[in-house]
Amino acid sequence: MVLKIIPESVGFKDYSLITGFHGIGATGYWTVKYLIQKLKAERVAFIDSSIIAPITSTEEGRITTPYELFRKDNLILFKVEAPPYKPEDMVFFKEFADFVISAGFKEAALIGGLDSRLRRDGSTFRLVKTSAYKAEKDLVNAPILEEGQIIVGPVSVLLNQFESYSFPAYSLLSYASAERVDPRASAAAITILSKHYGFEIDLQPLLKGAEVLEAEIEKHEAHLRRQGENMYT
Repeated sequence: MVLKIIPESVGFKDYSLITGFHGIGATGYWTVKYLIQKLKAERVAFIDSSIIAPITSTEEGRITTPYELFRKDNLILFKVEAPPYKPEDMVFFKEFADFVISAGFKEAALIGGLDSRLRRDGSTFRLVKTSAYKAEKDLVNAPILEEGQIIVGPVSVLLNQFESYSFPAYSLLSYASAERVDPRASAAAITILSKHYGFEIDLQPLLKGAEVLEAEIEKHEAHLRRQGENMYT
């Protein structure tokens, strides 16, 4: 399999990459999607491969492909609409890591979710970084993921590859619900990213979505509780 960037003329040297995937709470995916929308990032390239997901959708009147690269100032955002076919998806992300390194990116930020049931304090996230990444600004004293916790999926593949090739990369793992989409986890990640990269973004629509979702869940759970009570009356 060969990963191909279209068009090949697009340059990425010294850009910072931000990406995330459909993991716990869909945190990474919604973080990237929301950033693209609110920052009005420009789509600059597509990624093609032999295991591309066979899906197409439309957004704002144009076709949306499974893997796209967007640019805003010194940032490149990689949006993954659907994961590649398994088990080849791990090969895809290894090749993507190789592309990031060879293209001359400055660093990579990988956004993911961490099961909120593992939280032991009041913090909203944990940080994992490669040996080559030197933490700056607000990340200097960021809480590090505890030993023994295991990362799986695309984020782990990318971190392993970046560590092996001494590439500066880090992962923000926001505490999130393992049972549903969690907009609050995405909001937590965006708050950290906005401080780190110096952009401002309105989180109210995202938080409002979280409130609506939580209200619906509470309503559903209350209904189930009432049903359970009626069974024994």
